[in-house]
Amino acid sequence: MNIGRSIREVMKKKGMSVTQLSREIPCERTNVYNIFSRKDISTKLLWRISQVLEHNFFEDLSKEYTKKPQK
Repeated sequence: MNIGRSIREVMKKKGMSVTQLSREIPCERTNVYNIFSRKDISTKLLWRISQVLEHNFFEDLSKEYTKKPQK
């Protein structure tokens, strides 16, 4: 799962702009674009983004984890 891509998709579905998200997190607008390109993210930042977008990204990650075969 590419977390940055997922965040961008949810943001678009919610009708939120990059500027709005950057104000809510808060961070610079350019940093939001940086987040979109990330494959991983800190839990603290993901928690804040989940709250702002009202979407549980942790649940998404958990579902992805259970899909992968165990070694």
